[in-house]
Amino acid sequence: MKISVDFDLCESNAMCEALAPDVFELDDDDYLVVKVADIGPEHLDAVRRAVAACPRAAISLSGSPQAAGTEE
Repeated sequence: MKISVDFDLCESNAMCEALAPDVFELDDDDYLVVKVADIGPEHLDAVRRAVAACPRAAISLSGSPQAAGTEE
């Protein structure tokens, strides 16, 4: 699965970083950085929680878990 962030909506509230710190972080200027764009099963639950908790609905997931890491 792939993470998409609408940076026009993102307010860098750090909810995603708190829920999935291996995937999201805020840089020194408080801008969101996605450290892992292709989500594997080890991060999927945490990222889904982060997507659901985003106060601006700026984060989304696309693709299916079965298709992660494959190209068509």
